Amino acid sequence: MKKYIAAPALLLLLLTAGISCKKSFLEVLPKGKVIAVGYKDYELLLNNPNLLNVGTDAQLLMGDEVTAIEPYYSGLTLREQRLFTWSDQIYQPDENSAETSGPLSSIYTYNKIINEVMDAPDGTPEQKRMIRAEALAGRAWTYFLLINYYGKPYQSSTAASDPGFPIITTADITANKFSRASVQEVYDFIISDLEEALPALSVPVFHRLRMSKPAAQALLGKVYVFMRRYEEALPLLESALQGLANTQVPVQLYDYNETFAPGGAFTPIDMFGPNYPVTAENQEALYLRQFSNFHVLFNTLQVKGETMELYEPSDLRLFLYSKTPFPAGAEFQAGAQRRTAPSIVPFGVVVPEIYLLAAECKARLEDLPGAVAMLEQLRVKRMPEADAAVPSAIAGDQLQLLRFVMDERLREYAGLGVRWFDMRRLSVDPLFGNPSYNHTLYQADGTTTVYPLRPERLVLKIPPRMLLTNPGMDDNP
Repeated sequence: MKKYIAAPALLLLLLTAGISCKKSFLEVLPKGKVIAVGYKDYELLLNNPNLLNVGTDAQLLMGDEVTAIEPYYSGLTLREQRLFTWSDQIYQPDENSAETSGPLSSIYTYNKIINEVMDAPDGTPEQKRMIRAEALAGRAWTYFLLINYYGKPYQSSTAASDPGFPIITTADITANKFSRASVQEVYDFIISDLEEALPALSVPVFHRLRMSKPAAQALLGKVYVFMRRYEEALPLLESALQGLANTQVPVQLYDYNETFAPGGAFTPIDMFGPNYPVTAENQEALYLRQFSNFHVLFNTLQVKGETMELYEPSDLRLFLYSKTPFPAGAEFQAGAQRRTAPSIVPFGVVVPEIYLLAAECKARLEDLPGAVAMLEQLRVKRMPEADAAVPSAIAGDQLQLLRFVMDERLREYAGLGVRWFDMRRLSVDPLFGNPSYNHTLYQADGTTTVYPLRPERLVLKIPPRMLLTNPGMDDNP
């Protein structure tokens, strides 16, 4: 698929996202009900495009690796500017929150499947259990997103008392008066859903839009990493990678040495950037969830110069950037560059992150050679083999190697929304001290405005509409 059709695709995704809501925060469907009878009806619910399209890009705007430059910054919506400046309130009292409406719509669908599919009059028990398992794992992924918006970063010492997000297990659009579960309760709920789902999920990866056992293993491993339970995470991540050998669709790392070579799959590179695969064509997506990234064409966000300096000149990921605005113009200030691909961001369970999470676990568990080997399996696909080795001075030092892993995560995912999750967990990681984060806005005349991230805003405040429909619900400070 040629890159130049990406803009219409972005518009289509927004039009089909189904995130508008004018009533209570749980009323996520139009009047009437979703009616499912046979097990195939429930399976069709899993193919709903509203599940695929996440409906929010908040994490992209909140990562500290992005910057903004006038006059393009003024093209951001008010919501986007408030997210970029880490403002206390993102929404007005009468506004609907993209960070809740899309996920809550998904939770409604998952709950309906979980609670009803086993009573369908047709289908074998195995078929119905697999559909239910997919819904359980999908609900777990959705709650993992929500807890990283609205709950404090996980700390075992405080998670039981830190407010999290309401746990909703019914498919009732009239339900109201929900209270917030604790961060610990939400994480326990996520783990429970995944553990219940795993035995019934498909072992072969049969479609990138649907949950499989390797995808659920990778997700549970990631959850354990965020809880600093590395010994439990690593076997799951390794099993997920082993599961990639048993797929009915191609799921693998792209080798940029091939895809960016003359005549390669990502060429030609034109004013729109590389011919990067979108949506279900992306072979690095193990479980595809996605959001649209208009910033690649509107120049409204860039990756800051300090992050761009993390790349070596031979790193082929540099082909995913442009030093100039779209469609043309002078270079961005302070070494910033515009991410040109992907314009539709795969945001679910993706293969490169499994390698990075496994490398991190090995480093934290003091298997430094294993961590280096895992890193180099990814790096050799991103640059010439001669440059892919982890420097020896770093490879033998645990803390330096962990920092290198985090830098590799930036090199792989800068400008794609992953950094927000890492910022949160590193903020409470004793090995990383007390990191500070800021955003810089460059004015047209070269002056700057710096927005520091206060610790309180590592957590979003509860949307006003949710508080209005749930009197007594505690807000975040």
